[in-house]
Amino acid sequence: MLFMQQTVIFMLKIAWHACYAHPLPEGHRFPMEKYTLIPEQLLYEGIAKEENFFVPTAIKEDLITTTHEVSYWHKLKNLSLTHSEIRATGFPLSQALIDRERIIAQGTVQGALFALQYGIAMNIAGGTHHAFTYKGEGFCLLNDIALAANYLLSHTPVQRILIVDLDVHQGNGTAQIFQHNSQVFTFSMHGEKNYPFRKEISDIDIPLPDGITDKPYLDLLEKHLWQALETHQPDFLFYQAGVDILETDKLGRLAISRQGCLARDKLVLGLCAKLRIPVQVSMGGGYSPKINDIVQAHVNTFRVAQEVFF
Repeated sequence: MLFMQQTVIFMLKIAWHACYAHPLPEGHRFPMEKYTLIPEQLLYEGIAKEENFFVPTAIKEDLITTTHEVSYWHKLKNLSLTHSEIRATGFPLSQALIDRERIIAQGTVQGALFALQYGIAMNIAGGTHHAFTYKGEGFCLLNDIALAANYLLSHTPVQRILIVDLDVHQGNGTAQIFQHNSQVFTFSMHGEKNYPFRKEISDIDIPLPDGITDKPYLDLLEKHLWQALETHQPDFLFYQAGVDILETDKLGRLAISRQGCLARDKLVLGLCAKLRIPVQVSMGGGYSPKINDIVQAHVNTFRVAQEVFF
């Protein structure tokens, strides 16, 4: 495995940028305030210190077009998506939004490089798994995990990547991007009847029934995650840690408790630490009516990372 031993003190590296929280019109239903509240809570609880955070820049255009079609990127860059294409993304199109997407994507790229050095890195945003090579959907314009995966394959010794997507929605864009790439194994465990209603084909898809509770969820995850690890034998793992699996989530339709979500993180990150697989974590979705439910569930992921790796 590529988890590098260092003589320096290990450090959790966390991507955060002020633009994460402020590109959308006031009152938009997407819970943008979590991107400010999560780092504040991490600092308040002592889970992270100022030196744990890094501020990404915007991802370069030539890297974007290693994953996304040139014609699609030019439409984004020139703000020339059609009305129907804009509607599919769920966001009003603006330069601020494009800038935000580029910074989030670079946060995941830089995080992946930090993970090779320290074992794990986190992006407070990211997990934009509905972005395809040629289009955006579902609040996603650029696929940060796919961009980072392609960067690792081209610029580092990493040869086999496992993407573990545990957001409640299938990682359809990620599946499409890597459908013909044997170096990247896609694993998605998601609500069977939830968005997207037309699913793509991942290497492993685990459709979940509405209302599934903690134990059957965790049993399925453990069984199939081991299968993915044994089949692909990855030397790097990307983890999409959406908290829209919570029973409180207004879009999720599952019945996972906060403790169940915490157990999920312990399972995934614990296996990464045990098997010495470096992991980059993107936070993904979360739409509970009470912002505290979202923030606390996300903060638990950071707490587990510190406990397991350091």
